[in-house]
This record gives sequence, C-alpha cells and structure tokens, in this order.
Amino acid sequence: MADQLSTTFAALADPTRRAILAPLAAGDCSVTELAGRFELSMPAVSKHLRVPERAGLIARGGEAQWRPCRIEAPPLKEVAEWTERYRKIWEQH
Repeated sequence: MADQLSTTFAALADPTRRAILAPLAAGDCSVTELAGRFELSMPAVSKHLRVPERAGLIARGGEAQWRPCRIEAPPLKEVAEWTERYRKIWEQH
C-alpha cells in the first residue's frame, strides 16, 4: 500500500481533480453543483471525486438527499510540510 503522501500526490496529478478542489475550499458543494461548474456529467464528477475521496482529500456528508462534499485539510497539510523542506531551493532561483 502506498504512503499517504504518494496517494495524495496521485489524487492531485489530474488537473480536473485539482480544479474540483477549488470550489470545495470555499465551502461544501453537492455533486450536482460541481457537475454544473465543470460542465461534466454527474457520473464523470463522481468518478473524479472517488480518487481524492480515497486519498482523504475530500469527504462526503451523510445527509440523505444532499450529500455535500467537503475538503479535508490533513493530506494538504502533509503536502505543504513536505514541500516546505525545499523552499530554500526555489527561493534561491
């Protein structure tokens, strides 16, 4: 099994999945709302959401009719901490 950081980077590797995180950073969204923002079908959005959900980047609410998606911070924090170790490199260039 891959480590959490590798799983997170794999989930973030796709530009559509990264774009889906942007509205979630502003607040919860339903799959229907996300599909409308990206002009994707509901099945396509659901497929894209499964990957970051498995990586722990998003969670879905338990409300029966409206299962909102929300962003989860811990995996993003781990990415930030990992990249911070290399800050000196990009600041020198």
